Amino acid sequence: MSVAVGPTPTRPGSGTGREARPTTARPTRPRRVGRALVAVAVVAVVAAASLGVDLDWGALPALPAKSAHLLGLMFLPPAWSALPDALSATLLSVAMAWFGTVLGAVVSLPLSLLATDRLAPAVVRVPLRAVFAVLRAVPEVVIAVLMLSVTGLTAWTGALAIAIGSVGTLGKWGYEAFESVDRGPVEATTAVGASRWQVMRWGVWPSARPDVLAFWLYRFEINVRASAILGLIGAGGIGKMLVDNVQFRVWDVVGMLLLVIVVVTMAIDQLSGAVRTRIITGRWGFPLVGTIRRGHGTRRTRRVEP
Repeated sequence: MSVAVGPTPTRPGSGTGREARPTTARPTRPRRVGRALVAVAVVAVVAAASLGVDLDWGALPALPAKSAHLLGLMFLPPAWSALPDALSATLLSVAMAWFGTVLGAVVSLPLSLLATDRLAPAVVRVPLRAVFAVLRAVPEVVIAVLMLSVTGLTAWTGALAIAIGSVGTLGKWGYEAFESVDRGPVEATTAVGASRWQVMRWGVWPSARPDVLAFWLYRFEINVRASAILGLIGAGGIGKMLVDNVQFRVWDVVGMLLLVIVVVTMAIDQLSGAVRTRIITGRWGFPLVGTIRRGHGTRRTRRVEP
């Protein structure tokens, strides 16, 4: 019996036979016309804004010497005798910021829950988001000016203006945090027949609580700076003391006030940063200390590398 033997198939890469190699075309270079047009438009807007501002460019060379003279008047030396009054005014500004932040957080928390998608109907959600947008668009200084006819030039005016401005920002941050939580707890509480309030309390709030609390602390840091600015219109605090001494050209007291503002603001930033780290990660950590440690670790790693 004869067996027909056919041609032996050629294996890829065996060297017998010539294989067709796929040819890849060189990709076309992406066109960046849109990016170039945007860059040209930005440059044109900046140039137009620069030409539209009435600036005395001839005074620019004398600016460094004048700045050095002014800094010498403020800090060589500052008026250390004004330190107690500066600390008292700064504490008033911090109290304004704290009261405004707490009031804004208390008001914005339920409103942000009602503005969250899938937790409230659109007829409630959309108007609340519009209110948050309007409050964010109006600066605290403008709010304080509008309230002067009702409350007068007091620290209460500044605190209320900070609270109203905080509602807009914290409300937006709140509903964004609530919408980004894991849907598992929400679906579980809904499946067992929980009410809308119970879904918010047990399905949404536990997951979003660290972020929301961190937002509140961050807003407090912003409000500390805002309270100093509100003092410029007479709302009390360190800002009022600062503008009074600037008007009378008491530069050594101005220097003392600026030192107090910088030191107190940096201290509050570090403390609130440590609390935020504790809330989010469960451990204490000051931002400045963490930055120094990371820099030291990077330098040590570079020395170890060959």
